[in-house]
Order: sequence, then structure tokens, then C-alpha cells
Amino acid sequence: MQETAVLELTNLSKTIKGKDIVKGINLTLQSSQIYGFLGPNGAGKTTTIRMIVGLIKPTQGTVKICGHSVAHEFVKALSNVGCIIESPDMYQYLTGMENLLQFAGMNKTISHQRIKDVIEMVGLKHRVNDKVSTYSLGMRQRLGIAQAIISKPKLLILDEPTNGLDPAGITEFRNLIRKLAYEEGMTVFVSSHILLEIQQMCDMVSIIKQGSVVKTANVQDLLQDNDKIEWQLSDPDAAISLLREHWSIQATQLKKNTISANIGQHSLEKLNEFLISQGLALTYCSAMRNTLEDLFLDLTVGDEIV
Repeated sequence: MQETAVLELTNLSKTIKGKDIVKGINLTLQSSQIYGFLGPNGAGKTTTIRMIVGLIKPTQGTVKICGHSVAHEFVKALSNVGCIIESPDMYQYLTGMENLLQFAGMNKTISHQRIKDVIEMVGLKHRVNDKVSTYSLGMRQRLGIAQAIISKPKLLILDEPTNGLDPAGITEFRNLIRKLAYEEGMTVFVSSHILLEIQQMCDMVSIIKQGSVVKTANVQDLLQDNDKIEWQLSDPDAAISLLREHWSIQATQLKKNTISANIGQHSLEKLNEFLISQGLALTYCSAMRNTLEDLFLDLTVGDEIV
């Protein structure tokens, strides 16, 4: 029997004042996945998240959470969700603990032990009894995450969750997200502009541009398929033509005797042997692993979808 998807978006679309903000997004998230949602400002990320949690209605399409329709079974669907959208909303005049107790009071199944465990998880043990008004932005972010996970949701939605965290805090946050996904079985859907952090944190990623998803794949597969090679050789024009005609590799000239190309799954050793066999003299060859940022920029630059 096939496992019910934790989150399923089907042809999700939103038009506002005649403008298509989100265009036919289809995504399926399974349990214990950490899923990155990337896009430039204005690409439709936050609008998509607002539709997922029912803050705005789709113009077209459906959202299902653990098999329940957000449109028709709102309470059942959202009972499986914890989220932070933009800045966490807290009572500034209360302590962190009082804020969590207020929130827990709306759900009688949350034990005091669970509250203590969550405080420990997010690293607020030594400040939880201080007023929120004294917290830094990063500490308020930690408290927001504690509130979002306190009910052990199946789906955790985070919009720019590392805002305000210092490098040590970001590392702690990454470890926390992995623990929630791999030990507690939560599915984490995280929207962020910090591409290196997504690369280090996520299993899957979708890149959205102008309201449409232009790429969805396993993060490691994306990076392995995009190894970038630089060659310095005697005849760059001939090398570019040979790589295109014989290997379907699109190379570009960087400077006088240097070309660059993403070689995908092709063997670098065989490519070098081929170029030498064609009478080209190689001065040097350098392999450089692409980052998610490289791929993101390739997919979202300019007006054309790559």
C-alpha cells in the first residue's frame, strides 16, 4: 500500500489583480524529507506557502496535507502542520516559557515534558524565563521554531528560518532540522535565499522562477550532474566544436586559451583522451564542483527559463 504523501500540491495556481503569481505547481513530499524551496524575490515562494497553510485561497488547484484537503478539511489538514511564516509572532511582555505555555494551552495533548524537551532542542534553556522583549532576533526565531514543533507536527513549514542567526546558530539550526526529520519523522519544507545552507541541509529542492517550478531534484544528484571543468588548450574553438558534436557538451570560452563546460556524467579522463587524440595540446585541466548557487543562478538569470 502506497504511503500517503505528507504534502501534495496539484496544479496550484494564484492570480492576483490579473497577474499570475503562482502557475500550476505540482509537488509531492513524503515523510522524513527535508525539502528546499528556492526562488528569487517575487518568484512566488511566500504566496505558495500562504496557500499551503490556508491564509489565502488558490485560484486553481489543490493542497492536501496527510491526505486531507486544506479547502474542504481545513482543521484536519492543519492539525498536522507547524509553521513560521516571516517573523515569529510572540507576546513581547511574556517570557519565552510563558509564550510556550500559552500556546500549549490550546492543545491539551502537549505535556510539560514535551515543552522542556523542545526548549532544550532549540537551545533556549538558559534564557527561556527571560522576557521576549529582551531577546535578539535570533533568539525570537528559536522560540518561534519551538512553538512550531511543540505539537510534533508531521509537516514543518519554515519561511527564511535562519534570519538573525549567527554562523554557530545556523549550524545548530541545521542539526536541529536533521534531528526533527530523521529522528522524529517530520517532513520539513523550508524556503530560503541562503543557498549554501539549503545545499547542506536539504534532501530535495525545487527552484521556482516567475511562479513556475523550473527544477525539482535530489540535491546531491543536481550537484553531481553539474561538475564544471576548465581546460587550457591550444585551440579552444576546435575544442568547443568537438565537445558539442561528439559528446553533446556545451562549452564556452572564458579567455584566450581557456574553455569551461559542465560535463554531467561523462568521464573526464575519456574526454581528455579524446581531445588529445584530436591533436589538441592540453596545458592544464581543472575540475570544480558546482554549488547549488551556481545552478540557481543558471536557472533563474534573465527573462528566459533555462
